Amino acid sequence: MKKHCLECGDEMSGRLDKKFCSDHCRANYNNRINSDCNNYMRRINRVLRRNRRILTDMNPSGKSTIQKRRLTENGFDFSYFTNTYTTKKGRIYFFCYEQGYVDNGDGFITLVQRAAAVE
Repeated sequence: MKKHCLECGDEMSGRLDKKFCSDHCRANYNNRINSDCNNYMRRINRVLRRNRRILTDMNPSGKSTIQKRRLTENGFDFSYFTNTYTTKKGRIYFFCYEQGYVDNGDGFITLVQRAAAVE
């Protein structure tokens, strides 16, 4: 009984557990199967990188306060962040990697930069 490549359908010979006739077919098959997941992740990573870049550009000193409107005008998306930090007083800081912000509730946002972790 001849086996057929899962991608192109060509007959294969060799090992019994072989699924693809070549590395090219294996890569094409996996790219096709994972494309929806990869596109979703790529889109989210693009938003996170843009958010981080905006925070970095608006916070050159490591801590500053700006109007919330300025972030939205520059394309910042408040729905996407990598993690949060809640202080003992209950304030929630949202972070895009090491760049973070907290909403002051008065139309202003405080931008902060987390100190680099020592390895």
